[in-house]
Amino acid sequence: MMGPAEEVSPLTLNRLSFYLRSLRHLQEQGIKRVSSQELAQRYHLSATQIRKDLAQFGEFGIRGVGYEVRHLRERLRHLLGLERTQNLVIVGVGRLGTALAAYPGFNSDGFRVVGLVDSDPAKIDRRIGGLRVRPTAELADVVRDGNAIMGVLTVPTAAAQASYDALAAAGVRAVLNFAPTQLRTTRGVRVKTVDLRIGLEELGFFLARAT
Repeated sequence: MMGPAEEVSPLTLNRLSFYLRSLRHLQEQGIKRVSSQELAQRYHLSATQIRKDLAQFGEFGIRGVGYEVRHLRERLRHLLGLERTQNLVIVGVGRLGTALAAYPGFNSDGFRVVGLVDSDPAKIDRRIGGLRVRPTAELADVVRDGNAIMGVLTVPTAAAQASYDALAAAGVRAVLNFAPTQLRTTRGVRVKTVDLRIGLEELGFFLARAT
């Protein structure tokens, strides 16, 4: 069985999230049991990879019988920390921040946006998704008042490091960073950077070699 969380690769975690969404879809269809082969065929996955990924965390199914969908979904929710709500604060409410604040995925199945902050005086006191935008100077109060454990950075690159440092100082334990820059991290405050440009350039690499 897998040891410390740091030993789990990001790719494995990505696949666990996809397995969880697939299982939710199966539950909605009323399917109670599924084999790794059936799961792979339905969602264009690898049955061998599914078994290998799940085996890192213990025994989930019965050989020749498969997985009980509800039970496996509950186990994956537990592994991904979704059995309790994790509160988020979004720093930067430009177009991306505003879209994320209104995105259902940030307010369901284990996550909830509890605060919005921005440094632009023109945006202060606007209401987005029922939340009032508060000034960056009040970030620590927003984190404390909302009992936030995670931060989401949708600020310009120049403001990303200072915003991360402020979130870390305020007590958040993880940050999802959309600014296209690498951050100097604080011990105990994990960072996941989502750089859409990198994804586009990766696709461009393959397209350039297909012509």
